[in-house]
Amino acid sequence: MNNILNVNLGNWRLDNPVIPASGTFGYEFSQWYDINILGSISLKTTTREPRFGNSTPRVAECVGGMLNSIGLQNPGIEKVISEEIPKFKKNFNKKIIASVGGNSIEDYVFVSKMFDSMEEVEILEINLSCPNVKNGGMSFGLDEKTVYHICEKIKNSCKKKIYIKLSPNVTDIVSIAKSAELSGADGLVLVNTLLGIAIDACSGKPIISNIFAGFSGPAIKPIALRMVYQVFKNVKIPIIGCGGIRNADDVIEFMSAGASAVQIGSANLVNPFSCKNIIDDLPKKMKKYGIQKIEEIIGRSHCI
Repeated sequence: MNNILNVNLGNWRLDNPVIPASGTFGYEFSQWYDINILGSISLKTTTREPRFGNSTPRVAECVGGMLNSIGLQNPGIEKVISEEIPKFKKNFNKKIIASVGGNSIEDYVFVSKMFDSMEEVEILEINLSCPNVKNGGMSFGLDEKTVYHICEKIKNSCKKKIYIKLSPNVTDIVSIAKSAELSGADGLVLVNTLLGIAIDACSGKPIISNIFAGFSGPAIKPIALRMVYQVFKNVKIPIIGCGGIRNADDVIEFMSAGASAVQIGSANLVNPFSCKNIIDDLPKKMKKYGIQKIEEIIGRSHCI
């Protein structure tokens, strides 16, 4: 991989800043291309016990994006460690990011400690911001005191770096980000999906069975970009930016706003080659814009 794309997340050196977001990518993608070209991969959010997820319908297409209310469906931490990670290891030879979810602080700590022993895992991504589950996730990420408390608990229980994934469904993203930093978080992921709803015009009923769902896609990009910009000015820890990224220009915008790396989410569901295409296009865009090394543009919007 051309070193003009190298970036750092703390002391972790990545070949490039492109990471598929949690819940949008699996080892199955290796049937289409060599997934080792990716900077890393964020696993689907894992909980203590298996979850079947929410009842259907749980996906709805919208103008500018999609709504999803999957409900953190996953086989539980024991099977993720014994079955899912080994499958990734067969196809991916780099360290991965493990996404952690739960219904309680104790659940978050339990799952984090289980992942902490995994050599394949470099970062624990603590998902405090999922808006599509009735119990857990959403409530943890909306209050700065709760964010501080849960981050501190996990940090004191684990040796691995922890990155807190924050919700955009808040009044002041900066205060919550600063609280996470003060608690000892090593980095942030900005942002998760916006809370939305879809209604059938004929029946007048909500389309999603859970009523509310997470809205993602190109339409949320300006909001996510704004939040990355705001938070970068107020914290010193690395930021992984996400929200509506679908091409190399979007990556450059997020990094200019302050992201050290990016995650690609719903674009993978539209085109499984999205991440590969972005990695292929980045050097061309850099040449066009006179960018020598991608890491040199991190936060440049604040200096202009």
